[in-house]
Amino acid sequence: MDKNYITDILIDDNDEREQRIHELLRARKSLNVNTEMHKVSTLGERMSDRLAKFAGSWHFLIFFGIVVLTWGVVNTTWILTKPFDPYPYVFLNLILACIASLQAPIIMMSQNRESQKDRIRAENDYLINLKSEIILEDMHMKVDELLGDQKRLKKQLNDIMISMNGTNQIYDEKVSDLRSDKDGKANTGGEEPRIYNRDNRTH
Repeated sequence: MDKNYITDILIDDNDEREQRIHELLRARKSLNVNTEMHKVSTLGERMSDRLAKFAGSWHFLIFFGIVVLTWGVVNTTWILTKPFDPYPYVFLNLILACIASLQAPIIMMSQNRESQKDRIRAENDYLINLKSEIILEDMHMKVDELLGDQKRLKKQLNDIMISMNGTNQIYDEKVSDLRSDKDGKANTGGEEPRIYNRDNRTH
């Protein structure tokens, strides 16, 4: 699932959009850059990483300091007899120059690999951020749809309540009229009230 597929998710078709969103959720975008780089790295690249890591550690500094100090002490102590590298330690300087000339390209190769890891990591972070942004936008759209549905349901419920209140009012008026008719007949000895008789005569 590449960058173009992710950016094409923002489409108008809700069904297709929903399907792609679920595919995006199932797709795992985060990856371990070190593991992925180790799978494609060669033996020389792995050795350069190890040498660069060792050359930039306290172990190398302490070890090299001990070697140089021992070299100087041994050749200074034997300077009156037969030193193999008398002062000013020309052979030691040659060794140091060779080590420096070999160490520089090894460190540069390791730095190039670190730069490549940084590029992969940056692209991976971009895809993760883009995925999160699309999912958040989809969530906002769904929340807006739910709020719209809630408003419509609330309006329909209010209309139903108003209609029910009107129906209850009419029902109460009918019940009140029936009770009035019943009370009128009871007061006239079972006869209809005059108002009804008058109405009947007019008809």
